Amino acid sequence: MWSSWERRTDKIAKITVIGAGNVGATCAQRIVEKAYADVVLLDIIEGLPQGKALDILESSPIINFNSRVTGTNDYRDTAGSDVVVITSGLGRKPGMSREDLLLANRDIVSAVVRNVVSHSPDCIIIMVTNPVDAMTYLALRISSFPSYRVFGLSGVLDSARLRTFVAAALNVPVADVAVYVLGEHGKNMIVIPRLCTVKGTPITRLLPPDRVNKLVERTVNAGAEVIGLLKAGGAFYAPSAAVAQMVESVVLDKKQVLPCAAYLNGEYGFRDTVIGVPVKLGKQGIEEIIELDLTSEEKARLASSAEAVRELIRAMKLG
Repeated sequence: MWSSWERRTDKIAKITVIGAGNVGATCAQRIVEKAYADVVLLDIIEGLPQGKALDILESSPIINFNSRVTGTNDYRDTAGSDVVVITSGLGRKPGMSREDLLLANRDIVSAVVRNVVSHSPDCIIIMVTNPVDAMTYLALRISSFPSYRVFGLSGVLDSARLRTFVAAALNVPVADVAVYVLGEHGKNMIVIPRLCTVKGTPITRLLPPDRVNKLVERTVNAGAEVIGLLKAGGAFYAPSAAVAQMVESVVLDKKQVLPCAAYLNGEYGFRDTVIGVPVKLGKQGIEEIIELDLTSEEKARLASSAEAVRELIRAMKLG
């Protein structure tokens, strides 16, 4: 294997994942196994990213990939990254709301973003740390990057969870299920059942209202459900897969329409806030924000969700 980044002669994207916990390490694994990018896994704990990176790398002959993953505690090894995924921060514990994480993770994310900007000033930042909408806004403020280069994980994960539940309820392939989840990533997310379909048929025509409501409720509480079952730690298989899909759409310029936590400047009638909306992701980052045709009731719910994020932003006291 290569001993340094400089010895690599072929052109391949460089992705940095900050935070070598379960989400970060699994995300690094998913990306490197696809073989479209090399990955740097960074953490402040000595030995943790190095050990996990080595373990992933030693699977390459079995999985058959030639991309590299390197563990480090030094931001200098992340220099020149095309995409930086930020997962570092405190995790949510049983009984803890996303809002409880706000101030603690504000300081962690602020320091991380400053280091990212210093070493990869042209990168795209994908925020994973919770509460993700507020942390995405914070990263945008700290980095001074254009808004299309800073966005967060939200609806890709929430939509995957809802698609899983709908597919199970109707005994259909998940590929046949399409859903829309907007707004805050958390208790104020907005699920729009009339736009959730199986092969084009709305689930409101396939399931009775009480079943639909239960699916929506389970989706809103899906993260807490996993935490409650695990007792310690939170979800990481689905979140890491969601992040990897976002990274892949950027690096490979797929231009997939995916729901992400994005900064709005007039779209949906909101300004200077971050909420989950459908966006087109390509090599420039967010290339377009897709505005859905919402009913007056749905617009009102989205406004309430946006206000919940604004409350978190105000609580961070960014000045």
